[in-house]
Amino acid sequence: MQTVETVALTKTFDSVRAVDGIDLAAREGEFLVLLGPSGCGKTTLLRMIAGLETPSSGQILINGQDVTGLPPRARDIAMVFQSYALYPHLTVFNNIAFPLRAQGAGKAAVHDKVTWAATMFGIQTLLDRKPRQLSGGERQRVALARAMVREPAVFLLDEPLSNLDAKLRTSARDELQLFQRQIGTTTIYVTHDQIEAMGLGHRVAVLNAGKICQIGTPQEIYAEPTDTFVATFIGAPPMNLVAQDGAIVGFRPEHMQLAERVAETAGMLVVPTRMHRIEYLGADELVYGTLEPPFPEEKVIAKVSTSQPVSAQPGDRLEFVVNQRDVKRFDRDSGVRADVGGAA
Repeated sequence: MQTVETVALTKTFDSVRAVDGIDLAAREGEFLVLLGPSGCGKTTLLRMIAGLETPSSGQILINGQDVTGLPPRARDIAMVFQSYALYPHLTVFNNIAFPLRAQGAGKAAVHDKVTWAATMFGIQTLLDRKPRQLSGGERQRVALARAMVREPAVFLLDEPLSNLDAKLRTSARDELQLFQRQIGTTTIYVTHDQIEAMGLGHRVAVLNAGKICQIGTPQEIYAEPTDTFVATFIGAPPMNLVAQDGAIVGFRPEHMQLAERVAETAGMLVVPTRMHRIEYLGADELVYGTLEPPFPEEKVIAKVSTSQPVSAQPGDRLEFVVNQRDVKRFDRDSGVRADVGGAA
């Protein structure tokens, strides 16, 4: 198993800094997720680690060795792309075997390793088929098997599940996590989908505008966001942000409780809300509304269990409360957490 580290890594396209001085370290055997919106630099960062893009400045270290100037084939990495990039004229067997044959592996070794990789991903019965005869999930498994057949030191994945439908995506995510746990290969995974990031990653690095905003476990970045970008990018619905006393206070929708259902509200943040509509989601319902004085008129969302549904009509005034331990405070100008003691 290997470690991957970037030191002050930068990539500039014309006058645009796609990656802006990133310091990052993936630990041995870790599943590290790079999460962010489109255009934040996460794929460019992955491609530089793979050797497919040349950094403008900075270093890339794999297991302590500087590989910044080395070609992809010398880095002992494997990469799976969003498009899978399978050869349409080759069978599944020959697609998986391709990198082994390119390395000059013998016929017996190729057969044994392809069988091993195909069995690992449950596609051993598909070896004689062409890619056009496979479902999206099966093609994804072929791409993963082709990447892993070389037993690389580092595994790089660029949104490999984005072409799958929602149901297949969930099962593929589960299979991918079990597989990574089984082989223990250091893995860096790029996605814009926070559900994938939170469900797969040992740690998640949240990127925006070419920089890392926060890196931590899924629990840390959700419960203790370091700035307003992370607070609103992570979570569905996102954290409510409200101006108060020259600062910004934030609280998650699920932390809003109806005051009438709380025995003791002393010391809690009171959030008076004019309700607009209620959205039923099965186990939960979302209550959409607008803040009432003393707050400015801003929209908020509360998440309430349907075991105790909200009984109200549009236009009704509801009083929610939030425990102070669940309130996060941010600087109004920079958006950075102001209550440093609670920040991750």
